Amino acid sequence: MSVIATIEAGSLLRPSFTALPPLALYVHVPWCLRKCPYCDFNSHELRAAGSVQDALPEDAYVDALIADLERALPSIWGRIVGSVFIGGGTPSLLSAAAIDRFLGAVRARVSVRPDAEITLEANPGTFERARFAGYFAAGVNRLSLGVQSFDDRFLKVLGRVHGADEARRAAESALMIFGNVNLDLMYALPGQMPDDAARDVSSALSFAPPHLSFYQLTLEPNTLFHRHPPSLPDDETAADIEDEVQAMLGRAGYGHYETSAHAKPGWQCRHNVNYWRFGDYLGIGAGAHSKLSFPDRVMREIRWKQPKRYLEAVTQGTPVQESVEVSRGDLPFEFMLNALRLTAGVPASLFVERTGLPLSVIAQPIAEATRKGLLDPDPALLAPTLLGRRFLNDLQELFLPEKAASQKVGSDSTFVARDSALSPARMQVGSDPTFPR
Repeated sequence: MSVIATIEAGSLLRPSFTALPPLALYVHVPWCLRKCPYCDFNSHELRAAGSVQDALPEDAYVDALIADLERALPSIWGRIVGSVFIGGGTPSLLSAAAIDRFLGAVRARVSVRPDAEITLEANPGTFERARFAGYFAAGVNRLSLGVQSFDDRFLKVLGRVHGADEARRAAESALMIFGNVNLDLMYALPGQMPDDAARDVSSALSFAPPHLSFYQLTLEPNTLFHRHPPSLPDDETAADIEDEVQAMLGRAGYGHYETSAHAKPGWQCRHNVNYWRFGDYLGIGAGAHSKLSFPDRVMREIRWKQPKRYLEAVTQGTPVQESVEVSRGDLPFEFMLNALRLTAGVPASLFVERTGLPLSVIAQPIAEATRKGLLDPDPALLAPTLLGRRFLNDLQELFLPEKAASQKVGSDSTFVARDSALSPARMQVGSDPTFPR
């Protein structure tokens, strides 16, 4: 019996929640100095004859974010925000004063945990020590630094605006100022061999950051690399590189807690873990996505993507381009799509808590995944086996509703959801990806 048929047999017209999931706030800043050829995030290159600050509508955008948040308040009344993630794009194009004004406005309008994790993504190409210190003074307590590589050869191929020396200086200063820092790197780059990747890992480990993200480069639609594909390592070489990266990080004491994320004990990214555990998040800013639960339904929203259109829509009181209720047939798949990225998985009871549906609705795919050796046989746990982690795409597909059974949903190393404007995709979770950033 399919997931949909099982739900209908139980006459469950809607999910039912006894308590709502934890809530996070995602903030999207859509501009970059240059659009990277591999990037499929909602980012837009600043083009101006003058300075970057002249081209960046900083004050207008912060005003729009605050207005967007105010309009969304009825959807989150009484709820506490446990983490804030400012992603992009390149949020470090914004001044410390702008970040300070925005975070002050957030705290004035919603309840934020006193110990909330507040992350800002930064590009080494925009590094200034005083700017980083200003972010910290404004309340940012975690920095995710988009290094991608410590090798100038590969940085050039990736179209990055910074060099290896800038990356090292930025990493050193970020750790001195924030302590809680993620270094974001990529592997299986054009022309990269296992020894090259090992040198990148060694460079990253020399800074002893509490968190590291390693992503395999993939050719995503609507990117320059997709239109003009570079020569990437073959599958066997890419697998060797992945094995070497994971082995080195394991020996250095980093726990591989999510498909692309590694952390020292106690330093997991709380914001991204909330995504993987199917928590709620309000997304504001151009192109930002939201997933919000109510006592009898789960809603997804998307803001207008183009910055100019978003700014206009906010002034008109309509920043949300589309809002849909997640169907009862899609909820199980969306939960498993997220939860199965966690190496240790989640308690089976969390499925009931976060979807509002009984575990019986996925009894058949659980049995099938267990039979194939992709899912841990412990009935109290929903966790991928080592084989399941290696063939994550195949494991996730088992939980697709019957109507979408033929769709592909990702890869072994990157989070790519279904082709839907409101799918959880990589939009928020991205590089520590955002999603996991």
